[in-house]
Amino acid sequence: MIVEKKSTLRTRKLLAHGFMIGFIALVMFPFLVVVSISFREGNFTVGELIPSNPTLEHWYLAFGLDYTRADGTVVEPPYPVLLWMWNSVKIAAIAATGVLAISTISAYAFSRVRFRGRAGLLDMLFIVQMFPTTLALIALYAVFDSLGDISPILGIDSHWSLVVVYLSGVMMHIWTIKGYFDSIDPALDKAAAIDGATPWQSFRMIFLPLAVPIMSVVFVLTFIAVINDYPLASILLRSEENLTLAVGSRLYLNEFKYLWGDFAAAAILSGLPISVVFLVAQRYLVSGLSEGSVKG
Repeated sequence: MIVEKKSTLRTRKLLAHGFMIGFIALVMFPFLVVVSISFREGNFTVGELIPSNPTLEHWYLAFGLDYTRADGTVVEPPYPVLLWMWNSVKIAAIAATGVLAISTISAYAFSRVRFRGRAGLLDMLFIVQMFPTTLALIALYAVFDSLGDISPILGIDSHWSLVVVYLSGVMMHIWTIKGYFDSIDPALDKAAAIDGATPWQSFRMIFLPLAVPIMSVVFVLTFIAVINDYPLASILLRSEENLTLAVGSRLYLNEFKYLWGDFAAAAILSGLPISVVFLVAQRYLVSGLSEGSVKG
């Protein structure tokens, strides 16, 4: 039995806690700076970390409300931040739901159904997902620009065009959910078949309830990726009322004036939907991330 001196153990604990506190402070410092900028008067990046005269002007404008300054000047919101955030949430929710549905059904087929070319298709999905979508920006713009002449709903400056592009992100998630399905005992399939269940009934009544943790992980990861996306949204969206918050925020930093305070408030506000999704799905995230990588 190894006996460690209390002084040595205390020193190690202090070092471990000091390292963790320092690491957290290092990570949180940029966020605190952004919060500080959102409460400063004016639109400056340089100033006190803790504002001596904090103001809610930037937050009023971010929420689309007029703000009356001390001298009686009324400042109107320069941009529709809440509309942009709604666009972001709407697109992210639809895309994440679509990716989840397609990847779950496809993963079940790859995991439980034996068909010709199954291994080749899995390898192809694995290889294709290695290339980022940004490599195809020019091609995507040309495709949807041409589709707009046929159907405006799938043209440039359409949210549905963006959703269709985001649905292409199913490849990696198919592998993730397939690994989860592979870890489920095959005896469940046989028992359901003996009871007369069809493959669809087995999928709907047995596999879906068991796959809730990994489905939550896929939804959250897709939601975060879509709501934070800038390159694709900046290429396919044009009009101010159709922009997402990630793309619209760039308007605060134009070549004529940098509205750092307003930008900081809008940036912090953009984290609200992600925080809500995390709070709702947190009970499933840990088990889903660990069990989804058991087999593949």
